[in-house]
Amino acid sequence: MLKIGNVEAPNKVVLAPMAGVCNPAFRLIAKEFGTGLVCAEMVSDKAIVHGNSRSMEMLYVDDREKPLSLQIFGGDTETLVQAARIVDQQTNADIIDINMGCPVPKITKCDAGARWLLQPEKIEEMIATVVAAVSKPVTVKMRIGWDSEHIYAIENAKAVERGGGSAVSVHGRTREQLYTGKADWDIIRDVKQALSIPVIGNGDVVTPEDAKRMLDHTGVDGVMIGRGALGNPWMLYRTVQYLANGELPPEPTPEEKIRIAILHMDRLVALKGEHVAVKEMRKHMAWYLKGMTGAARVKDALMEMLKRDEMVRALNDYVEHLYAHSPLSTNEESAVLQ
Repeated sequence: MLKIGNVEAPNKVVLAPMAGVCNPAFRLIAKEFGTGLVCAEMVSDKAIVHGNSRSMEMLYVDDREKPLSLQIFGGDTETLVQAARIVDQQTNADIIDINMGCPVPKITKCDAGARWLLQPEKIEEMIATVVAAVSKPVTVKMRIGWDSEHIYAIENAKAVERGGGSAVSVHGRTREQLYTGKADWDIIRDVKQALSIPVIGNGDVVTPEDAKRMLDHTGVDGVMIGRGALGNPWMLYRTVQYLANGELPPEPTPEEKIRIAILHMDRLVALKGEHVAVKEMRKHMAWYLKGMTGAARVKDALMEMLKRDEMVRALNDYVEHLYAHSPLSTNEESAVLQ
């Protein structure tokens, strides 16, 4: 179990708040696959305060997703507080998370995201002000530092704790690294040892075994899975099971992968309409098909498609063709999907 403030998640597996991915369509699948806590993609504090319609839609939470953490970003304490109040009073999210890790220049240029990592002295005041304004637990997702010369992970995390934050998620890379190189689990361990509030580890967890290793190495209270879950919610389910009983459920069959990919698309269509959803699903379909035999051709075809039914036909034809030309045993099938 993972307890953040007064919010209890049933296990230690957390879906990371990935931009352009973690909308209700994918979050609900992650929840149905057993994920303890799901995090929504980040939303601009200013857009919330100004009532931007697209941003307000991003605050929607399906009750079946709970417990859920809704992430906001901004570089100004005043607007962060205003946005946090709106999330607190007008949504049924369980946790308000503040982004202090996004490395994208258009975010850091506004003093938001990872830019906070250079200002430990400002973090405590900002968190304390937000915490005082809301009733939901406030958490922070951060990186270990701005670059290799400016790693203030422990100072920054302690500032969050002193400000009344209920938990910290730490991605073991600097802003400079983006998503390259190796995540530094030693620094995540050091942060965990320095804090009394829960710490969630993030970075280089792409298999259930990685999740177990991170827990053992760092002692963190939860494991956050990001890119490892793209097109692969089975990673989340398999991790939950592996951490619970040491057993690894089998990899999904091609039919199962395609069935969930279509379910994902249909939920996105219901959420955003067919035109937007089908375009958005192209990247997801590439992730679902990753590693599958002969998938390159169908991936290329999907990138041109504009209709839901067209995509479904292409995917079903691909699976039929796969089995017609390759009668695999269960073991061989698993090997293909690795």
